[in-house]
Amino acid sequence: MPAGRPKKPIDWSLVDKLCSIHCTGEEIASIVGVHYDTLNNRCNEDLGCNFSEYYKKTSANGKMSLRRKQYEVAMSGNTSMLIWLGKNILGQRDHVENEIKDLPPIKIIRADEAN
Repeated sequence: MPAGRPKKPIDWSLVDKLCSIHCTGEEIASIVGVHYDTLNNRCNEDLGCNFSEYYKKTSANGKMSLRRKQYEVAMSGNTSMLIWLGKNILGQRDHVENEIKDLPPIKIIRADEAN
């Protein structure tokens, strides 16, 4: 019989959902009722990778869902979202024209020449 207290079960489907909405590792550990180190150790034992690697994979699903929703909103005619996606995905930008006016030249006076 092993010594120590029994391992608390971790609901990995809940952890997946929390990762997909980008909760932090500490928040996830708190919600499932374990210390972050325990979550990391159990991830190694149960899933064969550290929590950081697991988080990177599962949080990507949340990013994908968010992107999909942004695209749907943009394609439904939301002008602001169309502009934002155009700038961020297509590299589009606002064209700003700089008007240079005839300004007098700048005169630089050294401190030892000022008097």
